[in-house]
Amino acid sequence: MTERFDCYHCNESLYGKKYILKEENPHCVACFEELYANTCEECGTPIGCDCKDLSYKDRHWHEGCFHCSRCGSSLVDKPFAAKEEQLLCTDCYSNEYSSKCQGCKKTIMPGTRKMEYKGSSWHETCFTCQRCQQPIGTKSFIPKEDQNFCVPCYEKQYALQCVQCKKPITTGGVTYREQPWHKECFVCTACKKQLSGQRFTARDEFPYCLTCFCELYAKKCAGCTNPISGLGGTKYISFEERQWHNDCFNCKKCSLSLVGRGFLTERDDILCPDCGKDI
Repeated sequence: MTERFDCYHCNESLYGKKYILKEENPHCVACFEELYANTCEECGTPIGCDCKDLSYKDRHWHEGCFHCSRCGSSLVDKPFAAKEEQLLCTDCYSNEYSSKCQGCKKTIMPGTRKMEYKGSSWHETCFTCQRCQQPIGTKSFIPKEDQNFCVPCYEKQYALQCVQCKKPITTGGVTYREQPWHKECFVCTACKKQLSGQRFTARDEFPYCLTCFCELYAKKCAGCTNPISGLGGTKYISFEERQWHNDCFNCKKCSLSLVGRGFLTERDDILCPDCGKDI
């Protein structure tokens, strides 16, 4: 007797019949399709063994059911796009969903590289510098009045030149005496500390920080010997080529303030009338 050759599921004999192996077990066509065939997304019927099964993201279609959900054209062996679980040919997808290029006004096809800036889109080759017309690509650029410029072209056409280093000022900058400076170039003439955002003064049109200006040019108080800057409304007393801070102009003996009062001098000292009456 010959050994029986039956369907693994229904036990019907497979002699002389078409069968399919599943995990090395033979199945008749009917059992295989009932147990393992995928259901077509379009028509809802099983995709039989004699049909081509087309799949996309765990979804399956008969070859004849795999078409664009808008125009109905076949998508077999053609590029397509998916939107909200619907499959669309590239033409339908572009017409309905693709953005338009700000440069050439044509559709930016799915899968095409594009550049985006402030809600607008360009083909990669259309996103160019307004001045030199070269594609900007991933390089830095500077927008001006709805136009885009590569950095070298912007500097040539629009950027101010720093008075100190003569190079373009592309961001920030400081204006002093109606002339432009880089922040890092606008420094104290003496100590070279940056003056941007700091209090400073000038002598002979050269800027100085307050510390350097006081050390170099301010008069010294005859009382405390510290500089009298005269800046910010600082008041001082001047008498016979000597100067005092208001707070330092006091009687040498009793320390009475002599601001707005009569006083006497004894050598380098100043005295109130009472302390100086015995001179």
